[in-house]
Amino acid sequence: MVDTQASALAKRAALLLLLSLPAFAAVAANPVQVRLDASMAQPAAGRLLVFAIPAAEAEAMAKDGKVDKVDASLSRPTLVSVAATEVAHLAPGGAVALDTDALAFPAGFSALPKGDYYLQAVLDRNHDYNYGGRGAGDLVSKVVATRLPAKKPPVLSLDETLPARGGPWQMPAQAMSEATKKHLDAAREHAKPFAFASPALAAFWGREVRMRGWVLLPPDYATGEGRYPTVYFTHGFGGNFDRLSASAAMYYGAMAEGQIPPMVWVFLDESGPTGTHEFADSVNNGPWGRALTEELIPWLETQYRMDGKPSGRFLTGHSSGGWATLWLQVAYPKLFGGTWSTSPDSSDFRDFTGPDIYAANANVYRKPDGSAYPLVRGDGKVMATFEQFARLERVLGEYGGQMASFDWVFSPRGADGRPQPMFDRDSGAVDPQVAAYWREHYDIAYRLKTQWPALKPDLDGKIHVIVGDADTFYLDGAARRLKEVLDGLGAKAEVRFVPGRSHFDLYAEGDDRQALAKRIAWEMWAVARPGSALRPPVRTQPEAGAAH
Repeated sequence: MVDTQASALAKRAALLLLLSLPAFAAVAANPVQVRLDASMAQPAAGRLLVFAIPAAEAEAMAKDGKVDKVDASLSRPTLVSVAATEVAHLAPGGAVALDTDALAFPAGFSALPKGDYYLQAVLDRNHDYNYGGRGAGDLVSKVVATRLPAKKPPVLSLDETLPARGGPWQMPAQAMSEATKKHLDAAREHAKPFAFASPALAAFWGREVRMRGWVLLPPDYATGEGRYPTVYFTHGFGGNFDRLSASAAMYYGAMAEGQIPPMVWVFLDESGPTGTHEFADSVNNGPWGRALTEELIPWLETQYRMDGKPSGRFLTGHSSGGWATLWLQVAYPKLFGGTWSTSPDSSDFRDFTGPDIYAANANVYRKPDGSAYPLVRGDGKVMATFEQFARLERVLGEYGGQMASFDWVFSPRGADGRPQPMFDRDSGAVDPQVAAYWREHYDIAYRLKTQWPALKPDLDGKIHVIVGDADTFYLDGAARRLKEVLDGLGAKAEVRFVPGRSHFDLYAEGDDRQALAKRIAWEMWAVARPGSALRPPVRTQPEAGAAH
């Protein structure tokens, strides 16, 4: 297999070298010429993206009428056209003729209506645009106004290197509550970063792999002697180590103000080059679940005064973090005392954001009647279909996208060493063998249904799932399936559906954007300290009718 992989890489490198030749040597039906500014000190390589937007639309959206950025949009996926290619080596002063019809979304640029457009080029040097967008070190051009189709290829010059974003604790003031602002400096002092070298992951990858995150200590930790309940928190898709600091700051401020009880919080980074690994043992990503439960948690419990027992170990997370924490509770029921998973990714693959991937002739793009499966909604309207989302992701790059990330976590490994795709990106057709693998290994509802007698003694009463019934990504559908399974088993479990809430406002109540997070913290406290006289403020008491 090693020799086969080496041969494949050599062929790919040769192909990428051809793609990076100067414009006069390239053959492109509808080219845009992209140059690396001669002032750049080093050659560059990466995923070359060119974005185009109708001028009238761009100007209408610009605050002052000045268009200084052209980028893809989840809310209007077909508004901005994007074309892409791989560039293996681009020397300063060199150029690439990018064929804007060869690999493009929603269609080749030749299909665009005649008119005025704004164009911008981005060289994604780290191949992580699909996960976090433009980032440190990426090269960008200025926005160029042009008319399409053009008599001569438009020329875009990559002349700016994007700086690093603000690191941990660099948070906009408008995103912070008053409690967070007030206690931000103290939160930084109480948040301890870690980068644990995992032996299990090192054995899998053949190199050192570090598990990163933050341990947030409660305000009275230094003056107290007792142990604390501990909450393991992980982020959703697009999150990372730096962005977890915002969550740490929020929870510290809430503890300092008495809005939540004093606990230790462990903020886990589940991001990687392939997307989110979701702390699942995977033949593609490695044994992240085992590394967490057998290595990192035991080590943390030697470093800090944590309860160190199931009744004091809890899990919570949102979206992909919601799936990860639900998975960890089900996969390791003896270790944890409960999960509060919000808006988790599909926990029952009979509703994988809509499609039933086990159905005969299953297709994630089209329903049996031929209509499109929606994937993103807002204000009661479909904003993007499953097919649009997947096709845009393919243009933006092979790594780090949401759909590709699922394959890296859930799929078997193919003969080429890469995960086998669950569905065909051209047709949307589901591979039934891959779907069967997903079911046997990672379908949470299926695992509960088929293994409940063994799981029940350690799992009953520990599952809490909360989702809005207007979830942006239709994740309430899978949650309803999960609830049906749990109800059928007679399990002591809680699946709450919050009326009218989406993926992004689930936690809000009145002017408190984190009301649900605080309520969850008190529910955990009640499990860990059932006899405690400490009680939540009146405002964070459960709402009547919030769960049904």
